[in-house]
Amino acid sequence: MRLPDRRIALIEPSWAGKLSGSTLLLEAMVLTLAQKMPFAAVARTTGESWHRVHAICKRYVELALAGIDLSDVASAAIDETACKRGYNYLTLVADAEQRKVVFVTEGRDAATIEQFAAHLQARSATPGQITSVSIDMSPAFIKGVSEHLPNARITFGKFHVVARASFALDKTRRLEQKTDPDLKGLRWALLKDRDRLSVAQRADLDALVANVTTRRTARAWLYREQLRDILNRRQINVVSAMLKQWCTNVMRSRVEPMKEVARMIRKHFDGIVAWTQTRQTNGFLGALSGLFQAVERRARLPCCS
Repeated sequence: MRLPDRRIALIEPSWAGKLSGSTLLLEAMVLTLAQKMPFAAVARTTGESWHRVHAICKRYVELALAGIDLSDVASAAIDETACKRGYNYLTLVADAEQRKVVFVTEGRDAATIEQFAAHLQARSATPGQITSVSIDMSPAFIKGVSEHLPNARITFGKFHVVARASFALDKTRRLEQKTDPDLKGLRWALLKDRDRLSVAQRADLDALVANVTTRRTARAWLYREQLRDILNRRQINVVSAMLKQWCTNVMRSRVEPMKEVARMIRKHFDGIVAWTQTRQTNGFLGALSGLFQAVERRARLPCCS
């Protein structure tokens, strides 16, 4: 605009968008449509290019990230998710208390935890304020947390431990099934929770468990259920003692697949016992991973390049 003294001045109108050349109304429309439609469809609807739509969405994501204050985050949940076909992964970090994602980066190695530590420092926080972290038993994540989150107590959630035991149970069934055809068709009766079984499945399971002295699959099922019961308890001293005894009993048995679980528990004993006190899990990130994958498909862009 021209000033009274005839100088020309540039002003930003109230309807100007956050991206040069855009209006707030256009950006609001793009952001609304992008929540439900692929970027290509948004581009056709608005008459803008795909790259323009992507630039608008990217700009608002950057603005949202710039305003994040992580000074109150004390516990974190960390998990990985595949971001496209092949072996490309994202690491997700969430505030375990608020169950809200606070950091995403490419990869699934120890360097991703180092990047998260740097992200904290850039947002009014420090790596030292993280006192509890829930992860799976990935050696890379364990190494990253140990090196870059020095005050964090690692927790391995019950879900991961019981899932390993269920895998060992199924492996035992498959091995024993080679010489005992009666075990065919019992997979889901063994893997599901007993209260979710049909009457027929429950009868089959009870008949199998009745032969616990002669069927290794039956013993493997009992070991899995004992492990689940131990991890449901809350007295850390009781859990520690019972878990050690469970490992001893399994190692003395002839259920070879379950011995792998016992070795895993002994290797990660402190983190598994920590579940007793923290009750912290990264399981909720599984559902959020699905949302990230849906967003990636909607954008029609490879999120890892």
